[in-house]
Amino acid sequence: MKYSESLKKNQDFRNVYGKGKSCANKYLVMYVLENGTGRNRLGISVSKKVGNSIVRHRLTRLIRESYRLQEERYRCGLDIVVIARTGAKERNYHEIDSAMLHLGRLHAIID
Repeated sequence: MKYSESLKKNQDFRNVYGKGKSCANKYLVMYVLENGTGRNRLGISVSKKVGNSIVRHRLTRLIRESYRLQEERYRCGLDIVVIARTGAKERNYHEIDSAMLHLGRLHAIID
C-alpha cells in the first residue's frame, strides 16, 4: 500500500460508519468518507460469524491484496472501510477483486 495507510483506531472506524456512505454487494460492504488528507486509509473488518481465525485472516489478506493491486485507480483522500460478509468465505481472489471493483464503481471512487 504505497499511497495508503491502515485504519486502526476504533474511533476512526466509528467515524466512517457514522458519517460515511455505504454500498454493498453479495460478498462485501464498503463505507467511504473523505478524510481531508492526500492519502487513503483502508480498514478491513471480518466478523467472527464469518468463520474461524484462518478464514478471517485469509479474507483480510485477499481484500488487502485486491486493494493494493488496484490502488492507483482509487481517488485519494478517502477513509475506506471494507466489511466481509459470510458469503465471501468460500470465494477465491478473483471474485473478491471483482466485488471490490464493483463497490468502488458504485461509490464513484475509481478513476
